[in-house]
Amino acid sequence: MEVRQTLTGKAKLSYALGAVGKDMVYMLSASYVLYYFQDIMGVNAIAMGIILLAARVFDAFNDPIMGVVVAKTKNKWGKFRPWLLIGTLTNAVVLFAMFNAPPDLSPAGITAYAAVTYILWGVTYTMMDIPYWSMIPAFTEGGKERENLTTLARSCAGVGSAIVTIVTVLAVQQLGRMFGGSSAQGIERIGFRWFSLIVAVLFVLFTVLTCINVREKSTAQMETVSVGQMFKALIQNDQALAAVIAIVLINCSIYITSNLVLYFFKYDFGGIGWYNGYTLFNTFGGAMQILSMMLFYPLLRRWLDNIKIFYVGLSMAIVGYAVLLLLAFTNMSNVYILFIPGFLIFSTNGIMSILTTVFLANSVDYGELKNNRRDESVIFSMQTFVVKLASGVAAFIASICLQINKLSDAAISEAEKVVDFSAAVSQSAKIGLRMTMAVVPIIGLLIAIFWFRRKYTLTDKRVEEIARQVKARHAAEEPK
Repeated sequence: MEVRQTLTGKAKLSYALGAVGKDMVYMLSASYVLYYFQDIMGVNAIAMGIILLAARVFDAFNDPIMGVVVAKTKNKWGKFRPWLLIGTLTNAVVLFAMFNAPPDLSPAGITAYAAVTYILWGVTYTMMDIPYWSMIPAFTEGGKERENLTTLARSCAGVGSAIVTIVTVLAVQQLGRMFGGSSAQGIERIGFRWFSLIVAVLFVLFTVLTCINVREKSTAQMETVSVGQMFKALIQNDQALAAVIAIVLINCSIYITSNLVLYFFKYDFGGIGWYNGYTLFNTFGGAMQILSMMLFYPLLRRWLDNIKIFYVGLSMAIVGYAVLLLLAFTNMSNVYILFIPGFLIFSTNGIMSILTTVFLANSVDYGELKNNRRDESVIFSMQTFVVKLASGVAAFIASICLQINKLSDAAISEAEKVVDFSAAVSQSAKIGLRMTMAVVPIIGLLIAIFWFRRKYTLTDKRVEEIARQVKARHAAEEPK
């Protein structure tokens, strides 16, 4: 009989480092690939938006396929670690290639290069992301050990995302100058090349440590979910559908702003050292997002049920966007004034990340009571699908804004000689950017509130009653 040992500190640390590297890579691509190809390399904004939307939707449908491949793998190293290592190595190579586009390609050539590398990046990232999270049951016992490891990994993934969000633009500027960039555009192009290489190397090192120090059980099984199962579960579970549509609307609204904030600091808020203000703002925003999950939500939960917290959070975000809209018609010159809308919007984002899990979890019990079938894995697989769909739609909307307002190095006369980009952009373009960052999200959030209020009915009281009924049903089904 196999004797299970308590998970060692080395295994926990190695798995956590894997999460840091994995999300550093994800955030670099998710936050900067549009900017890199559209603004630095000159790809048409609409074309780039279509590429991002199509790739993200394809990637969302590709996840279940990769799940089946991993589940059917039989190898002396296990079914998860081989794919984790293969996916990491190939993704690291593709990441570096993606941010190392040849500068002398034709417009059609660079567009094709962007499409091929980004789609390949998505496929190879899925190749390692699916086995990474799916392997937890393969080396942990259930209960507290598994719960604590999952929490640790999720927290470290947040650290990886935060590191890239905060340091990328400053690091790109420094590396670009260090390795010979002589113009604003050249500095960024060279800087992204070297920064992506650093991130890719760290990614590989951290994953290798994970594969060496985390041992999976040969008997581990993996439950897979098809796209058909996901949509069938949604159609049959009206509360899951209500939550998913609201979450897509909310994420789209917030992601539109996060896609455009870099352009706002470069072309609107401006100044020669625009990247310093951008870094400061992102540092503040990341801190607020973490605090909202660790402090604000628990405090609100003492007095309010989750549905009321949902409305409080969205109301905060709408007020934040309204403040941003008011600021759009002033001459903003101090980055600290942007902390006011930033606090409200980033805090809401953190709270919503918790409520997403809560609402989907509630819909699982509801679906079991209604359909006499517990679709737990199916419902929770929707989280990844929702995030990818929303990010693709948001990127497409952001690209339309960039195209209409002609916000890119390539669209500015003698861009190579520009130092203060905000001085080369018309006031109408700045207003258009600000309006897209504020008005479109407000509309999206108002629709989300209207939809959620009409369709979602799982109050805390009803959730408790459903849980009692499900428990009673299980007790009645147990053999006497």
